[in-house]
Amino acid sequence: MRIGIGIDTGGTCTDAVAVDLDQQKLLAKGKTLTTREDLSIGISKALDGLPQEYIKEAVLVSLSTTLATNACIEGKGCRAKLLVFGLHEEYGTRMHAPENYNLKPENTLWVDTYGSADGLVVDEPDWDALFRDYKDWMEDADALSACELWSDDTGAPNEKRFKELEEERIGKKCVISSELTGGVNVFARGCTALLNARLFPIVREFVDAASEVFAARGCKAPIMIVRSDGTLMSKELTLLRPVETMLCGPAASVLAGRLFADSENYIIIDMGGTSTDVSVVSGGSPVMSKDGINLAGWATSVKGIKVSPYNLGGDSAVRLVSKKPQLFPRRNRSVCSAAIEYPQIKKDLERLLSADHVNPFPLHEFFYLVKDPGNAEHYNAKERSLIDACRKGPLMLHDLESRAGIDIYSLDSERLETEGVLMRIGLTPTDFMHIKGDYLEYDRDASILAARYMLKCMGRPDTESEALLLSDEVYELVEAKMYENIVSICLERSYEREFKEGIGEQTMFLIKKAWELRDTGTKAGLLAHAFSTEYTLIGIGAPTHLFLPAVAKALSAPYLLPENAEVANAIGALKAEVAATVEIHITERFSNDLGRFIYIVHAPGGSVRLETREEAVDLAKKEGEAAALKEAKARGATGNIRVRSWEFQKETSARTGERVRFGLSVFAEAKVVFE
Repeated sequence: MRIGIGIDTGGTCTDAVAVDLDQQKLLAKGKTLTTREDLSIGISKALDGLPQEYIKEAVLVSLSTTLATNACIEGKGCRAKLLVFGLHEEYGTRMHAPENYNLKPENTLWVDTYGSADGLVVDEPDWDALFRDYKDWMEDADALSACELWSDDTGAPNEKRFKELEEERIGKKCVISSELTGGVNVFARGCTALLNARLFPIVREFVDAASEVFAARGCKAPIMIVRSDGTLMSKELTLLRPVETMLCGPAASVLAGRLFADSENYIIIDMGGTSTDVSVVSGGSPVMSKDGINLAGWATSVKGIKVSPYNLGGDSAVRLVSKKPQLFPRRNRSVCSAAIEYPQIKKDLERLLSADHVNPFPLHEFFYLVKDPGNAEHYNAKERSLIDACRKGPLMLHDLESRAGIDIYSLDSERLETEGVLMRIGLTPTDFMHIKGDYLEYDRDASILAARYMLKCMGRPDTESEALLLSDEVYELVEAKMYENIVSICLERSYEREFKEGIGEQTMFLIKKAWELRDTGTKAGLLAHAFSTEYTLIGIGAPTHLFLPAVAKALSAPYLLPENAEVANAIGALKAEVAATVEIHITERFSNDLGRFIYIVHAPGGSVRLETREEAVDLAKKEGEAAALKEAKARGATGNIRVRSWEFQKETSARTGERVRFGLSVFAEAKVVFE
């Protein structure tokens, strides 16, 4: 029996499974809270739920994580900067690079060079002047990145030279876009490189924690990580390309969905603690992102399964707006789980309840220290005071002035929360699950105390029975949010051109109205409308079963809540495989001198001009197969690796109806074959 260990580390929970790889049978599972202050603790506790001999005997360890995804959604990451070679800043501004790709003035330097698009003419900047004039700017970053116009066709000479010189003169961790991705869109490639640099410490922490835990338990199996496209890569490559783990958790859930689905058309709804991810499978194949993953304002060129994440999870913050409960995108640590680790929380909440006053601020929430920042000089006096106060334990907002000397009205904790130094403890859907008795893993009494204070602020009786009614209202908010997002995603997928800018206010009004009138036959006087789908909704993640049935009913859709759905991502991680595909472009150009076409092969090492199409295709196949094999081995491929290549003629239609050729590509694929 060949045993595989699957791990999924989410923003809230860490799951572990042991699977018989030959029979595809689940042998054991474990689940615990993700410990953000030290990820190895959560991974270790999850593995405690498995027979330890399985871990020692494992032949494969496969990991998936939502940490990179959540970092994008929550705006977290280290301080990274990008150099763009081949463009002037004015052009970037005119093309809305700051707004559409996060290439903002403070993190982007434009270096105007004049190399040719075909790669036959290379122009480099004055490197000495560049490093002299922008040395301080570069040294202010935690990590650096670079991209270059036409790098797919030129071999990216400036990117490669910059990285070489930067390592000599600055010494920061550096990534260049040609190591990560291809494509014509220089802004998307720059966005990808910049985001990759931001994610270095987040993914390193995860990989290092997992490596440490498995080594301590005597596991010698290779550790692999799921990529955005549902394939695997080695842990060593993951440390260099953390951006390729974006949405790898949802990718794993799609792989797991194949085990559960009873049809070829289904929608995966994967609800975790921080976000809910929606993926569509049509005809048995997952829908892939065409241009690259676009997540929380990061319009990257990372190829992957098309996943639509939105800010809804078991730990979404629940706060009051105009004395009505509302869901907020920022994740809180639930009061019930925090009270297990910090029993003082309940005493603080009891003290707050006994006070006579209420406040529009969520005074029942707490700050707690997730990680101690290494360099305090980056923070102002109020931020340092808040950090110091939290070193003594969770700090209730009600006690801000007495313990930290900070007036509630002048509080600015955004940077500390964004950088993951501090996190809030507050009411979440998980707390209301405890109040209703649907989930009783932690301290229900703590959740009731916090809910009672919220009721007090609403002017309602602060009783346990009233807290149950409030819980129903929060459940309704979660169901409505899930319905609205599923319908929005289905509309965007069905009518891509019409909704390429997203769902507008008027369409969203109709979606909301359809939900409100779902139990009345959607009769709204003059016009009745409803949304429905024949695709099966498959609920993944621990809390999904509480909310999906109502949403499926409103959509008149079949649904499945599979057994072991709460650890589906960990199971799916073991369904991934190692594969790599490389594309080599060939430009066909008419030569006036020769009176015929010539061919330019844009190989990884630079452009090569050839006389005949056959010579160009042969060279492209040779270069592509070598690059695909190299990439597959870098991703961890061993054993029997099959390499194949094929050519693809690019064509379009002229207005006259004639077919017009505009280029040629050769694709090469390297894949592990099991016989």
